[in-house]
Amino acid sequence: MLWITMEVGAVRRMSAVRWGVGKRIVWAWIITIPASAAVSFVIMFFIKAIS
Repeated sequence: MLWITMEVGAVRRMSAVRWGVGKRIVWAWIITIPASAAVSFVIMFFIKAIS
């Protein structure tokens, strides 16, 4: 969805795209995916320790 939005803005002109917003969204995904994997690992570790 992000890329489509950025491409639509880029069709008008490259300066119409807010590249800073796109960069923050990409960094959010880079941080979110490993963080959610780590939380899942910790939860599974505790579940297996209890049972």
